[in-house]
Amino acid sequence: MSRRDFTMAAASCAAVLSMPIGQAALAAPGFSLTYFDARPGSRSRDLAFDRDGMVWYCGQRDGTLTRLDPADGSLHPVSLGDNAAPHGVTLGPDGAMWVTEGGQNAIARLDLASGDVDLFPLPTEFARANLNTGTFDLDGIYWFTGQNGVYGRVDPATGKLDAWPSPGGPGPYGITVTPGGDIWYASLAGNHIARIDPATGQTTRVDPPTPRQGARRVWTDSRGRLWISEWNSGQVSVYDPAEESWQQWKLPGTGPRAYAVYVDERDKVWLTDFGANAIVMFDPESESFSSFPSDRAGANVRHLIGRAGEVWGGESGNDRIVRIRFGDAA
Repeated sequence: MSRRDFTMAAASCAAVLSMPIGQAALAAPGFSLTYFDARPGSRSRDLAFDRDGMVWYCGQRDGTLTRLDPADGSLHPVSLGDNAAPHGVTLGPDGAMWVTEGGQNAIARLDLASGDVDLFPLPTEFARANLNTGTFDLDGIYWFTGQNGVYGRVDPATGKLDAWPSPGGPGPYGITVTPGGDIWYASLAGNHIARIDPATGQTTRVDPPTPRQGARRVWTDSRGRLWISEWNSGQVSVYDPAEESWQQWKLPGTGPRAYAVYVDERDKVWLTDFGANAIVMFDPESESFSSFPSDRAGANVRHLIGRAGEVWGGESGNDRIVRIRFGDAA
């Protein structure tokens, strides 16, 4: 593990970058849609919230983790180090931001109080792991994936990192922890999902019924069911581990490409569709979709996150952050 002092990305980042408060856009009744500018050229993508309600997003292209204040749109970028290319970010039980840092082939921890960045490098046998997404289990252990065929964990108490080759080869992408504490990841290139045994680190593979579907990201609902965005098939599918049962629905339109998935507090399922350049909401009760197209071409929202009454995503193609509010929040 190496330690780096808090640094700003460049001299131009030394001061807070002031942006206009988010620009509202038209949305369906009961919803509000707002766009916030991200740093130009940053390729804004995966996001997380801190304990103060601020939004942090990965700047995969400029090597920063940037804090967005939704109240005024201001941006506070933090460099994660030389050659950094962050992919996924999540808030840890310790109040720090934990990042899959593909550029340095390490897990990064940003202490929000001190600004220190700690790195937990992967073993040499997993060089160029193409780190993807991370999450914390119910015991406070951080689990992560790498598309080049690796998954692993970091124990924040000791700093020990363990990593294993994925049994399906390349592909581990999205990862989630169910309310019961089970850890699952989706394998894009491997076309499957897998449960990790936290005691042994071994996996149990489960294959969706659609061949070569491209299971990309996965998110649990309140019942422990797993919702999967299928990139190749353009479907959203759900797997119930208790019943070992599957259901699938095709996203609307022609040529859908389901990328991100997120399940809100009402168990409504949100996805991003690259084919329609839109965020869509799926209601499992009515089995119906609602669509929220971007007002700019090539939005490429690669990750969704949310909190009560809100869903957030990073428009990696437009260097913007999008917020959809619903219910009372709208």
